Amino acid sequence: PLRLLQPKTVPKRLGTSQRKPHEPQVPRSLIKEIFRHFVKMPVTREAFKIIEKCSERYFKQLSDDLEAYAHHAGRKTVEVADLEVLMRRQGLVTDKMPLNVLIERYLPLEYRKLLIPIAVSGNKVIPCK
Repeated sequence: PLRLLQPKTVPKRLGTSQRKPHEPQVPRSLIKEIFRHFVKMPVTREAFKIIEKCSERYFKQLSDDLEAYAHHAGRKTVEVADLEVLMRRQGLVTDKMPLNVLIERYLPLEYRKLLIPIAVSGNKVIPCK
């Protein structure tokens, strides 16, 4: 004989989302602006997609390394010394090329003022520590 149709039971959703947590990303516009600053020529969309993936992987690895250095030192905060050690290991900072020279060479003036202390009139040093 015929059986009565039974409704399917659907599991109730919890208040949380079932998606993986989304990691913050570097804005595409920033990557494009930085890359165009150094390349100074047109870039195809396909090439730019690869550039985005490479830069995301680079920054992910960079942040993981900085986190490992701070953890190894027993801290929960990344400090300037951690970044300098990482840049030395990458070969960017050497005895002949200190971090301040890299900052002066590649960063705009408004960022240089934030990172390198300078003396201004009235015996004030900016930025104050």
